[in-house]
Amino acid sequence: MQEFVDALNANDQDRFFAVLADDATMSDDGVERNLAQWSESEIFGSNARMQIESIGDSGTELVADYTNSRWGSMRTSWRFVVHAGRVSRFETGQA
Repeated sequence: MQEFVDALNANDQDRFFAVLADDATMSDDGVERNLAQWSESEIFGSNARMQIESIGDSGTELVADYTNSRWGSMRTSWRFVVHAGRVSRFETGQA
């Protein structure tokens, strides 16, 4: 998931979406979200940054300090499902 985090921190949309499967899905605090809309609002349109605190489950679970200009800083958890080397789903929320 390092490439996901690196792309997010670089505010690089092309790199970010290259990490994701074409049909990737996601949820935020247990609510299904439109990935394109969510990423524009919560990542790219709000200068998001992520600092990893811990990594678990063979790299598919993260706890991180997530900061953006919309919400400030919060401790978040991230879970990823990976197929064929690309993220097919991620779930995030407050930790």
